[in-house]
Parts: sequence; C-alpha cells; structure tokens
Amino acid sequence: MVRARRAGGPVELNRAGSPAQLEELGAALARAGCVAAEDEAAELWAAAGGDLATLGDFLARRVTGEPLAWIVGSTTFCGETIVVHPGVYVPRWQSEPLALEARRRLTPGGVAVDLCTGAGPIPVALGCRQGFARVVGTDLDPAAVSCATANGVEAIECDLATALLPSLGGRVDLVTAVVPYVPSEELVHLPRDVLAHEPRRALDGGPGGTVLLGRAVAEAATLLRPGGSLLVELGGEQADALAPLLVGHGFGEIVVARDEDGDVRSLWCRRS
Repeated sequence: MVRARRAGGPVELNRAGSPAQLEELGAALARAGCVAAEDEAAELWAAAGGDLATLGDFLARRVTGEPLAWIVGSTTFCGETIVVHPGVYVPRWQSEPLALEARRRLTPGGVAVDLCTGAGPIPVALGCRQGFARVVGTDLDPAAVSCATANGVEAIECDLATALLPSLGGRVDLVTAVVPYVPSEELVHLPRDVLAHEPRRALDGGPGGTVLLGRAVAEAATLLRPGGSLLVELGGEQADALAPLLVGHGFGEIVVARDEDGDVRSLWCRRS
C-alpha cells in the first residue's frame, strides 16, 4: 500500500498490479478534480516507472494542482515532446493552431523569432531541432530560457526583442508571440491551480491584457522584412483593440483566427 497525503485525508493505492493500479490512480485524480484523470494516471504511472513511493509523491503533488508537465517533466505540443521544468509556463494546446500556421508561413532556411518563448514549444514546432529554419526564442525569465535551451532552442534572455533588434532588424521572415495577455482585472477568474502554481508574469497582460501585445506589435514591425508575418495569441476583444496599432505599424492581411467554439484565439498578419 502506498499512501499520499492530500487535503481531506490520505489517498491510498495498492499493489494489485498495473490495470488495478491505473484504475485506482485514475479514481484518485478524478476525485481531485482532474478532467482527464485516466490519461493523467497513465502518464504518472509511466513517469514513476512502477515505483510506488515515487508514484505516491507524484499523486500528492498533482492533487494539490501542480501542473502535470512539471511532475512528469514534459508535455506534448504539435506532436513533439517538450521538456517542461518546474516553474516554467506549461504550453497549451490552444497555441497549436498558431504554431501550425506559422510553420506553413516559414520557408526552409528562413529566420523566425518567437517572443516570450517559455519552454520553447513554438520553435520546436517550427522545426528548429531539424534545422528547418533559424528560430530564435526570447524570454525575460532565466528559468524559461534554460528550459527552452534544453529543448534544443536558440534562446536568449531579454525583454521581448530588445537584444535582437540591432542584429536582426528588418531581416526576419516570421515573428510569433504568445505573450502574457490575460487582463490583470480578470486574473481572479483563472482556475485556482493555475493561479497557485504557474508564474504570474507569464499570464498577466496588464490592464485590458494588451500592454505586452502592443509592444510585441511594435517590436515585430522593426524585426520583420517587408512581407514577413506576425502571429500573436490573444482573446476577447483584443484583436479589435490592436487593429489601429497594427495598421499604424504597417501591417495588413489581418486574419482573426477562432477556435471551434467561435472564441478568438490568435491574430495573423503581414508587414507591408
């Protein structure tokens, strides 16, 4: 019997063998509110290598809301395994359509910049590991830069594109940006486990959520060559709020991408 302590009492798992273990582990995760409990149980079991003491520790961490990717050490993004160190923002599936559109726009041997790269999922999706193109990721958080580097990304610690403008200004084919865009006033509505564990500065986009979005547009305009693309993740009415800024910085062919539910997810455009 392995026991993991959580709020409200211990969670006990037996040694009944893999199928029973997975079922019991999945039930414990479901009671803790994990939506994909069965899938998470399989991931935790595999990461623990069958060691019940390790598994108990993993379960205790997960039921407190710690991100699964921090516990097992990785997640999947666009079919690629992405290492995720504890404390680093976990890539979301909602960013995958942006990454796939970016891959369609980037030609072999091109140059791309990914602002606020985090663990580096977008550069990896753009083929940086295979040498498809040169993709430079930037992030203000040294822990994120270290994590992105572990994923094979050319990552630079800096505030958005500040360190790149002298060398890459006007030479970049593609800029992607998943910058913090949750309005400060709406952070309280995020899931409790996200607020408790994930880095606030990876979430907080300031009043209206557009502070860093606006900066990303301005700096991308300086980085991009004529005809180069900018793809940014955003939500709500932020695309409308950015429209005058985009036009003012010479962007056109603006497309607002929505998900299957009709919610705004990203904005794609080109530099004139």
